[in-house]
Amino acid sequence: MNKHVPSVSVSYAQSGKTNKSNELGMRPMQERAYEYRGEQYLLIKSPPASGKSRALMFIALDKLHNQGLRKAIITVPEKSIGSSFADEPLTKFGFWADWHVEPKWNLCNSPGEGSKADSVGSFLAGDEQVLVCPHATFRNAVEKFGVEAFDDCLIAVDEFHHVSANPENRLGAQLAELMARDKVHIVAMTGSYFRGDAEAVMAPEDEARFVPVSYTYYEQLNGYEYLKTLDIGYFFYTGPYADDLLKVLNPDEKTIIHIPSVNSRESTKDKIREVEHIIEELGEWQGTDDNTGFQLVKTKSGRILRIADLVDDDASKRDKVSASLKDPKQKNNRDHVDIIIALGMAKEGFDWIWCEHALTVGYRSSLTEVVQIIGRATRDAPGKTKARFTNLIAEPDASEEAVTEAINDTLKAIAASLLMEQVLAPRFEFRPKNPTNEPTPGFDYGDGGYDPEKTNVGFNHDTGQFQIEINGLAMPKSDEATRICREDLNEVIATFVQDKPTIERGLFDEETVPQELTQVRMGKIIKERYPELDDEDQEAVRQHAITALNLIQQGKQVALDIADQDGILIDPVTPGDPAPNTALIQGIRKFSMDVRELDIDLIDSINPFSEAYSILSVAMNEDTLKQVAAAIAAKKTRLTPEEAKELALRAMKFKKERGRLPSIGAQDAWEKTMAEGAAAFVRFKDEGRYDGS
Repeated sequence: MNKHVPSVSVSYAQSGKTNKSNELGMRPMQERAYEYRGEQYLLIKSPPASGKSRALMFIALDKLHNQGLRKAIITVPEKSIGSSFADEPLTKFGFWADWHVEPKWNLCNSPGEGSKADSVGSFLAGDEQVLVCPHATFRNAVEKFGVEAFDDCLIAVDEFHHVSANPENRLGAQLAELMARDKVHIVAMTGSYFRGDAEAVMAPEDEARFVPVSYTYYEQLNGYEYLKTLDIGYFFYTGPYADDLLKVLNPDEKTIIHIPSVNSRESTKDKIREVEHIIEELGEWQGTDDNTGFQLVKTKSGRILRIADLVDDDASKRDKVSASLKDPKQKNNRDHVDIIIALGMAKEGFDWIWCEHALTVGYRSSLTEVVQIIGRATRDAPGKTKARFTNLIAEPDASEEAVTEAINDTLKAIAASLLMEQVLAPRFEFRPKNPTNEPTPGFDYGDGGYDPEKTNVGFNHDTGQFQIEINGLAMPKSDEATRICREDLNEVIATFVQDKPTIERGLFDEETVPQELTQVRMGKIIKERYPELDDEDQEAVRQHAITALNLIQQGKQVALDIADQDGILIDPVTPGDPAPNTALIQGIRKFSMDVRELDIDLIDSINPFSEAYSILSVAMNEDTLKQVAAAIAAKKTRLTPEEAKELALRAMKFKKERGRLPSIGAQDAWEKTMAEGAAAFVRFKDEGRYDGS
């Protein structure tokens, strides 16, 4: 029997702070971004529904009226998102100006493509100050008129993760040219914490010029008024997915179902029939609503479900349904629609506050896409206390020729789950344990308070931030390494958990020594991702990243023990406990206190995937799990020259610390692995495998 186990379950405080405005009508995220309005290059990283569009309005108005810029151009990836920048009476809420876009200059609303680039040219030559256009239009306009035409303009790029440093990404190349000329201001906005996934958004030297403003998922959801709990999990099925749909779909929950791409393994290659199959599973079709185009389906209980089909190939029908979903008169009507079935639509920029369940069939290759889909369910709405994201994945069948592809999809779904744990957790501030350390005001260090004799774990309930002391922790020296440790640890972890050999060995190879993952594999990833950093800074980034990943995993397991609940949960709230979010905080604190001392060697000795395996062992059929492990073990690779070199470097560090080289006959598995790696390095060097380096 298939089981559904949430791999992440987070409870929040319902403080109501997220939607409270200051005297200028700004919510907390907007107020934070506005403080940096004078920066020439600004990168706003903030979750869906946190108010990035309005934050941009405040900043753009200040740049136009107080900073001498002549134009503001807002560019969005899809026409539908252009509506986010429609007129807003900001003075009504305390600001000193209103936001206005002349209908003529919202090119997202103009029909067809035509010569929209020419319209941008006309706008640049005219008197109006604000234009909204799709990314494609902006790209064409830059090609047509050159970067010089945009001097003294603000360029605001919404959904910035669409940009890439890849030379074939025209928008990314054009932004690099604009920055090289240095006569524009740029505000980049993204709701994703994995900018461009494995491909960098910008060259490091360009990214370093941006001032980042981060507002975390934890801050956003903790400040909601209604939403209390968010679950994220995956569910394995066999046979056609629609047959198992009702095992994870509750028709009483407002749901968006994303069916698989026709090119994916889960697809039947007949998307229309898949939608029909889903409707048949839900109940008896009653016809179509003439006004909205929604399908009407009668459930076994007699309830009529209103289902919006965005998969239909008939453009007129699909457009009617889409228009009904966007009807502003129905925005606050919970009963307007019950279930939305989509393929490529209803993702980023799609605002349906009532969505309680985002159900996605098939693995999604882009972590950014996963974050965006989850964002559909994380809106706050009256009466909505719970939300969840479920990834429905075909269980690998070791008898199939496509077993390797199936295993890959499973591993990637686990990687996405691990990353969401990092995104949804409070922020970390790590510091080395020193005798001169003192408690920081605003941080709660537990019942006994701050203990100068131990490694302490503090938590600030207002900011949602951990402060954790670790013996032997290396701190970044350069500004760039400091920025990475403060802003980009999730990006580093994303690369690590998406690395196929790393997650395969971490999950299924019992002979793998944890340090092979935490030191060698993570070290290799840091070197490749940040080659401009020196060895000391690379090691500091590595230590911070693996510490963030492993502390969440260990804290999660201890939190489970504290709550004494079935399933794998992160941050459950004990019934009757007046303090929100205490289980994960207690879990990390208890793990830190239970060990003799929290040091980097201990953290490096933990397999980051051990907790993920425990989830998998519950969620997947036991025989299948064994077959998957056997399939991965069968292709185990030998040590590469690069891995041997990294192990040799670790062996030299060992010698410096212990006064001797690691022994190949050692009982300690990591010492033995370093010795074997050092020997392999000498052998590879003798064979000339290092190109003289």
